[in-house]
Amino acid sequence: MVSLVLLYLTAVDKPKLIFVSALFFSFLGDVLLLNKGDFFLYGLAAFLITHILYIKIIAQFLEKEITTKMISSSVPFLLFFIGVFYLIYSNLGSMLFPVLIYGIVIATFGAISLLNYREFQSKPNFYLLFGAILFILSDSFIAINKFYHEEVYFHFFIMLTYIIAQFLICYAMVLKRKVPITS
Repeated sequence: MVSLVLLYLTAVDKPKLIFVSALFFSFLGDVLLLNKGDFFLYGLAAFLITHILYIKIIAQFLEKEITTKMISSSVPFLLFFIGVFYLIYSNLGSMLFPVLIYGIVIATFGAISLLNYREFQSKPNFYLLFGAILFILSDSFIAINKFYHEEVYFHFFIMLTYIIAQFLICYAMVLKRKVPITS
């Protein structure tokens, strides 16, 4: 995450504080999740803030009157969220509400990324969408591993999808600062 912040800050002329803040909360979430159990809720909260900031960033790229596309862009992410939530629901216990809120927020992140790409089909928006999808997959692997069925190889896929996701989101933000939004 530190490398991505440095990459972003050196690649753009006018960095967006909101994006640097999102990367900071991602870093904080990473640190809090290093300890396998004690700080899980705090790590979840840090990533919740990251996703809210990402949603706010992407929403700034969108036109205001796109209700039909907004609804249809939500469907695949809502269905995916429902599927993962169905798998883990019975094992959530006291984490039910935090995981539910987090799941809704990351599904919204995916939906708004898809909506952004549908509105402005460009390379930066494709990278942003693909990064969002990989981030959601990473978080889904975490949820399944923690609350449904633990597998050693999940850790590899969690990190692989997370690292690529964060890189693609950062790369998209760099490209968006260098080219017009609609290109």
